[in-house]
Amino acid sequence: MKLADRTIAPAPHGTGPYIIAEIGVNHDGSPERALKLVDAAAAAGADAVKLQLFRADTLLSRAAVLADYQAKNGAADPFSMLHGLELEPDAMRAVYDRARACGLHAIITVFSRELITMAEALGVDAYKTASPDVINRPLLQDLVRTGRPLLVSTGTATLAEVARAAEWLETHPHLFLHCVSAYPTPDEEASLAARQAMFKVTSRALGYSDHTTSLDTGALAVASGACLLEKHLTYDRNASGPDHAASFDPDQFAEYVRLARRAWRMLGAPVKEVRDVEREVHRISRQSIVVRRDLPAGHVLTVEDLTVKRPGTGLPPEQFEAVLGRPLVREVSGDTPLVEDDLA
Repeated sequence: MKLADRTIAPAPHGTGPYIIAEIGVNHDGSPERALKLVDAAAAAGADAVKLQLFRADTLLSRAAVLADYQAKNGAADPFSMLHGLELEPDAMRAVYDRARACGLHAIITVFSRELITMAEALGVDAYKTASPDVINRPLLQDLVRTGRPLLVSTGTATLAEVARAAEWLETHPHLFLHCVSAYPTPDEEASLAARQAMFKVTSRALGYSDHTTSLDTGALAVASGACLLEKHLTYDRNASGPDHAASFDPDQFAEYVRLARRAWRMLGAPVKEVRDVEREVHRISRQSIVVRRDLPAGHVLTVEDLTVKRPGTGLPPEQFEAVLGRPLVREVSGDTPLVEDDLA
């Protein structure tokens, strides 16, 4: 998938894992804090920052309730929680201006169809949908009409729901993110292998939206094939708010990025071959067919004449049976590798 000037693809086709610093609502409604988090994302080596665009009145009905993790992190009711975390368009525009000045892409999660016009005015590079909206066909289709690339999280979704969303999106540039919607997600629930099942319903590259608290989860996801990572960034994991506990502070985020990019470099191409760095070891540590003693020209080789020793500069051991019974065309000194030119 093409996102601005980057091609997002599995190793070795892409240029590395694409890493999104999810600021989300960790600015706590403060434009100044959001700008500082952009700076932290850039310093940590992220590729993009992401904000969330929502309005409590368009997202929540009177039946809305808090999730347990939101209540545990200090929220009193869903309306007051979301109202306090909203950013105005001017503040978001300033965040994205700062991001582009830092060389980062601008991504936004839109939670309601009514807000797409507002999001379009921000000129973002891509849209993302939150996990609950993998079944929200009206929202997905409206975002497709913008023509911008679309990232789709799949927390709480079944494989059938992912397959259905893939049909809705058809040929539009999009990428699914495997996700576990628990904040934070225990290591044993990270479900990295679920991406293998998702490949059955989409031929596209896949990413991982990470809610664990382990620094190496991103690297493990990359090693298992993820080409895009999303991770929450915060100024303080102990701050009051719905997402801080499942986030990384700037130092942790930088280490997370480092480990993920190291995993990508270690992956290499999906081939098994002699690497340049191992050619010398290949030459000196492989073994060859070796004659046990001096043998004259015309001698017909027998088992008693031969052994196998290093280095691998002669005929390989797998040809041991094939050389038996063949005569020598020249004298061969003992304890030397046998080569094809020695044989008739």
